[in-house]
Amino acid sequence: MAEQQAESRRVVVETPNTRREVVHSEATRYPERNGISGAALAAIVVGVIALAAIIILFALNRQDTANENLATTQQQPTTIVQQPAQQPPIIVQQPATQPAPVIINGQPAPATGGTTTTTSSGPDDATVQAAVDKRLRDDPMFSSLGIIASVVNGKATLTGTVKTESLKTQIERAVWKIKGVKEIDNQITIG
Repeated sequence: MAEQQAESRRVVVETPNTRREVVHSEATRYPERNGISGAALAAIVVGVIALAAIIILFALNRQDTANENLATTQQQPTTIVQQPAQQPPIIVQQPATQPAPVIINGQPAPATGGTTTTTSSGPDDATVQAAVDKRLRDDPMFSSLGIIASVVNGKATLTGTVKTESLKTQIERAVWKIKGVKEIDNQITIG
């Protein structure tokens, strides 16, 4: 319904003969307010814009995902090359040359029949090397450390990396116990 507001005024009318009072009343009608307020309209516009932005972002995200899936299927398969585990160095020992026979007071050297005799006081380097390798390989504490030993003229050279000085010393002591080891060059690093 329309709103109505009444307004009354008293007006005095003077004519040369008379004076009279006239009540003047006026009614003003305002039309009904049908529709939405400005604040509600602004809220609706902001909501529509936000919804449109979400839909656009969703569509772009799906397109990126589709592109990634396409790129993934087009990639060439990756080739994995497995490197062999580090092997200890191979030590090739040269055969010892036979010393010239010594002649004392004109007596010939004894006949050897083609065999050579070694006058060393212990096992040869190959035997010592095998014993050192076996000790380091068979001991559960040392086997996983990757310590490398090489034996030349009874001198064992140790290389590798361990976590503590104590472990380095334990390895050196274990090698000293092997028959034929005359000297140790412990180059094991702590790291």
